[in-house]
Amino acid sequence: MNNSLIICIIFALVHSYICERLNLGYDIENNDIENNDEQCNTKCNADYSYLSTPGDFKISTEDREYLPFDNNCEKTLNEPFMFVQAADIQFGMQERWFHDRIGWAKEIKQAKQLVADVNGMNPRPKFIVMCGDLIHAWPSFPNLSEQQRVTFKKIFSGLEVPLVCVVGNHDIGNTPNNETILTWKKNFGDDYFSFWANGVFFIVINSSFFKDPTDAKELAAEQDKWLEIQLKVVRTEKPKHAVMFQHIPWFMVIHDEDNDYHNIDKVLRKRTLDRVYDAGIRYVFAGHWHRNSVGLYKDLEHVVTSAAGVQLGDVMSGYRVVKVMEDKIEHEYHTLGNPPQ
Repeated sequence: MNNSLIICIIFALVHSYICERLNLGYDIENNDIENNDEQCNTKCNADYSYLSTPGDFKISTEDREYLPFDNNCEKTLNEPFMFVQAADIQFGMQERWFHDRIGWAKEIKQAKQLVADVNGMNPRPKFIVMCGDLIHAWPSFPNLSEQQRVTFKKIFSGLEVPLVCVVGNHDIGNTPNNETILTWKKNFGDDYFSFWANGVFFIVINSSFFKDPTDAKELAAEQDKWLEIQLKVVRTEKPKHAVMFQHIPWFMVIHDEDNDYHNIDKVLRKRTLDRVYDAGIRYVFAGHWHRNSVGLYKDLEHVVTSAAGVQLGDVMSGYRVVKVMEDKIEHEYHTLGNPPQ
């Protein structure tokens, strides 16, 4: 073997070792730098120009895409990470539900605690997803709704990680229409979209179109066509995991339970679950029930997370920390003020 070939082999091995160390976030000498070696090209970072800052809430979706993450980069990565799922902070519910009056001081305190918990986590979550019902006031009370949206934006603009907003029934009404959808999009961006994160494909849907599309049949049909395209992505790209986020769960406890305010019609539920399961989706995260529940449809795990705001079950207000690994996804519910250590 000639000297030139030996030198090339040694260089390749050394370069590979350095790239691997950088990808793990280590500095060769002091173990305290991130990967800035463009040749390694193994680390994707969120585009913070699309992230909100205190007092400056930014819409982070456009054309059914989530802007903080670069799909071309994110779809090729495959490393363990975590994200936070929360739902139903629902500013205004506490006072209206229990005292029939207007106010949301308790939800403000809860929301600030949630933001503090997320910002203080180490390692940092890849993102936090709010699975619907950001406010409590119905669209028929536009002034009150706007006040609650302003409160949400003010507090959650303090997040130091990307925020994914999922539309809920209180945000657009139990029977959404063109006007309520436009109001949502003006304030929070697309009502359904998809994105890649560290090799995982996430699909965010507007579940209200499955619950009651009476006044938005064309919009619901558009989402359905779009969803089929996303399911094709799952079938063809075959990500390590495919995950769906929504507000209203397909079911609360068991997949063949009777129809209820808190689930989707049984016939449509079965048809759609078969559809997403056959494509390869194995995890669904939802809210809406204000209680915790984990159920199965075949081997698809269906997770309902209780509220960050008002509880209707027997747990305290909180959120779910989701750990994504190459071969599995694990999750655990944490009460506000008690983040994982």
